Parts: sequence; structure tokens; C-alpha cells
Amino acid sequence: MQNPTLEDASQACLRLKISTQTLYAYVSRGLVQTTQHPDDSRMRLYCSVDIDRLIYRQKRGRSRQDIARSTINFGEPVFQSRISSIDAGQFFYRGRNAVKLSHNSNLEDVFELLCKTPSTLSNHPRKQQYVSNHRTPFARFIDALANELTHNAVFGDKRIAYRLLRLMVSNAAQVNEAPGGEFIHQQLAKAWTSDSRAPDLIRRALVLSADHELNASTYACRVTASAGASLSACLLSGISTLSGCHHGGLTDLCLEWMRTSAKNKLSELEIVGDNLPPGFGHPLYPNGDPRASEMLRHCPAPKSWTRITRHVKNKTGVGHPTLDFGLATLEHQLKLPKGAGFSIFAVGRTVGWLAHCFEQRKTGRLIRPRASA
Repeated sequence: MQNPTLEDASQACLRLKISTQTLYAYVSRGLVQTTQHPDDSRMRLYCSVDIDRLIYRQKRGRSRQDIARSTINFGEPVFQSRISSIDAGQFFYRGRNAVKLSHNSNLEDVFELLCKTPSTLSNHPRKQQYVSNHRTPFARFIDALANELTHNAVFGDKRIAYRLLRLMVSNAAQVNEAPGGEFIHQQLAKAWTSDSRAPDLIRRALVLSADHELNASTYACRVTASAGASLSACLLSGISTLSGCHHGGLTDLCLEWMRTSAKNKLSELEIVGDNLPPGFGHPLYPNGDPRASEMLRHCPAPKSWTRITRHVKNKTGVGHPTLDFGLATLEHQLKLPKGAGFSIFAVGRTVGWLAHCFEQRKTGRLIRPRASA
């Protein structure tokens, strides 16, 4: 089946009603992603999502209301941000390829890279940490951050930000203090499994989860930060949004769906049209999510899962796993505790949330959109 997310130049030009020269100009300006044709090295294919977006812009007009509506669902950019970006099927942390960073960096390195703000010495972090006894990772994170609200009245600085990151780690691992000299990925691996592969795989996953442009949870954090709330309040907004079934909650859904589907015959799987299973297809990556590709390269999915992936592609034309699939695979293959995939996502993304909070605070502006009837 032809991939519905890609089309050739003639089809793209016909739909846009433009010349090939104009199409090439759109590509050079970063408005349309392109990739080499798998069967003909002389041809290029173009991202249908980008073509659809340009067609919508042509029809939309330039009124403020029209532009505002176009930003909601993977539409036009809302903010200028130097923290992370997505370009030509790859994503970058402050201009550095995130996949390449995951080869050797750890989450502490990414924290220093993304949270580029001076650490003032006037705010002294508390020594004790609050570790919740709740069984689900989400409940533990919420409890711990809520407990911080009364102790974090000021917005906070880089030192407080790092302490909140470690608080998230402690509640993911369910230990009170990090052993001296241990990195975050080492602490999580030690708490969860004795598998010797775990420290390196968790390290890579944390780095790849650290930020991803202006996703829903990051936007929630920026709105909260723009109102002058404390860092712990901002992280509460982020973790609450991340838990949703259309965001980080997809990791648990993907794991459950894959485990259930692996017990059934492929012919029994209900996959219809655009109704993709959880963990497949990302609108910003028509040729595949590089985060998932990198994770699966180092932690391959079981053969039964690979067969299901091929089946999904044959049925829908979109067989590319997402980050959620990669995290679900990691939890399954390493036999990690239930919810560990979501915990890795949350701990890693905390770094991005903190960086966006600092960046938003520097603007000094309240995010307050208008509604229209």
C-alpha cells in the first residue's frame, strides 16, 4: 500500500496549484519536508501533512481569528523558542541533533544544555525530599509536586529546578535520596531491574524524552509560568497534561495493546483506515519518529511485535512507531515495573518543562489567548 503521508512532486503541485519551482522554494524555506523515493533515487516525495497545511493557509485568509484557529492542531508555530526544534524529520536541542546527543550524553548533560539560566545563590533548596507511597507513578509525581507548593513560593532558580528534577527521580525510583555519585539513569536502573542493559538504555530514553518543541504538556507549563506561578506549580501542570491518553498516557495504552495483540492472530486485529493503534504514526514525522527508531535500534521489539508493526503498515500505510512504542518496548523487554515507561517519559520531559518555564519567564508576558464565537 502506498504511504498516504507522502506524495510525488506532480501531485503536490497539482493540489497546491503551483509550479515545481515554487514547490522547491517551499522546501528550501522549510515549509515542506521531503525525502528520497524508496524505489527511484532520482525522485523525491513530499510530506502530505505539510501540503495540507499550505492548502489550508491558502484558503484560510490572514485574519487574526483565522490564524489563531490554525495553530491548534499541529498547525503554525505559536512561540519562538530556542530550546528545541523539529526539521526535516529530525529534532534538535538548541541546534544539536538530539539523537546524536543520546549516544553519549546523560540527562544531567541535557539539563545543563537546555536550562541556560544563571543559578542564583539566594534560594537555598531544602535537603529533605518527599517520596509518595502511591502505587502508580502519576499519583506519586502529583503528590510530591503538590507537597512542594508551600515550600516553593518563589518562582525558583536553576538550583531549585535541579532539586525538583531529582524529586521526580526519587518518586520514580521510590527512594528517598540518590546515592552519591550516581547519575539519574543509574539510580532508576538500580531501583527497577538487575538487567545489565538497563542503565544505558534508560539513559538513551531519558535524553530522547527531554523535550519535543511545543507539545501539549510543555504548552501547559508555559501558560502556568507566564502567570508567575512557582516551578513546582508549572511541573504540576505539565505532569497532569502528560498523563492524558493523547499524550504520555499513550505509553501505557501502547504496551497494553501490543501485549494483548501479540496473543491474537493478525487477522483478528481491528485496524480500520486512519484509526491507528496507540504508539503508531506521528503527524510531525511522516517518515518515522527518530526517537523510536533510535530506541528500537538498541532495544529491538519482540518478533511478535515486529509482525504486528508490519501488519499495521500494510493495513494503514503508516507503520512507523512513535516514542510511546519505544518506551513501551523498553518496559516490556527489560521487565521493568508497571508504569516505568511513563516514568522515564515524565522524568526526561521534566528537563524540557523547566527550560521552557525559564524561557517563558524571560518574556515577562502573560499567555492569554482570545476566544471567538
